[in-house]
Amino acid sequence: MRVSIDENDRSFLLGLNRLKSATIQEICDQEGVTATAVRQRLVRLQGLDLIARTQVKEGRGRPHYTYSVTSLGMRLLGDNYAELANILWDELKGIENEELRCRLASRIQTALVQQYGKHVDAPSLHGRMEQLKQALEERGFVVELDHTGPLPILREHNCPYHDIASADASICELEQRVFERVLGTKMHLSECCLDGHHCCEFEAQTS
Repeated sequence: MRVSIDENDRSFLLGLNRLKSATIQEICDQEGVTATAVRQRLVRLQGLDLIARTQVKEGRGRPHYTYSVTSLGMRLLGDNYAELANILWDELKGIENEELRCRLASRIQTALVQQYGKHVDAPSLHGRMEQLKQALEERGFVVELDHTGPLPILREHNCPYHDIASADASICELEQRVFERVLGTKMHLSECCLDGHHCCEFEAQTS
């Protein structure tokens, strides 16, 4: 599952990355907090594979440890594509040639289908919905499945395209079409965050 951190963790990782590699005392000096607080955060972020600890031995003295941001941590710090996505979507919608615009939109849809549907191959619709849910969660989506009715409902509790959708609701239709192709069944967007609902609901359809 994709790792999620809060702003305090992000600030801590950015500070550590500026130091490149640092001891607990050096981190304390930079952050202005106690060694206990630093150790607690280091242990938690090490558990998420965002920080690595390296033993350093100099001369005959006792070895000490330094801490640095891992490659996963570096990727997470740079994982903010919202602004770029908004720009690219605006540029796509601004293409005057309708045939070219539609062709590019179709290629985007197909790319998303390939991403989300890579491991969606269960024989039953319920099974495929579970696999899609897992694929979305791995990419940071907050989703749940409702199996209480005759057909399952997929709920998204955080719109991944909120900024784009606020200006152009066609992104919601694109997402619906992606889910339909991945699942092999029609889907109906019965509730949407843009309409004031607390989540987006995609209901499976029989026909």
